[in-house]
Amino acid sequence: MKRDFLGKGWSFPPRIAGGTTTMVKDELDIKQSLEILLNTLPGERIMLPKYGCDLKDVMFEALNTTLVTYIKDLIETAILYYEPRIEVKNINIIQELYLEGRLDIEVDFVIRATNSRLNFVYPFYKTEGTEIKE
Repeated sequence: MKRDFLGKGWSFPPRIAGGTTTMVKDELDIKQSLEILLNTLPGERIMLPKYGCDLKDVMFEALNTTLVTYIKDLIETAILYYEPRIEVKNINIIQELYLEGRLDIEVDFVIRATNSRLNFVYPFYKTEGTEIKE
């Protein structure tokens, strides 16, 4: 089945192989677009200043029900405006590694054009600057 209508774009992170840019398409393109959306802070893209999801703003907040609800709303709103190929069904914040400083964000969605159900897990954490050379 021809699935060109799902989209095609540069791989993330961008890679060059054999003198050409590596491309991704279909479901992988959508998942990588979600990763870019959740990694981008609003204001980072000059031509789309509202593009992104302000997750880094809540990085060091105390985890409670209010914060979990706020994070879900941030993600759902960003996807609603900037990833029209999908419809979010559920966002689950997995808190098992919270004490280690990590949240896993699971987004269950349906691709509108094919009615295919998929999920995307985004690991949300801050790494230490231990590889800095003096």
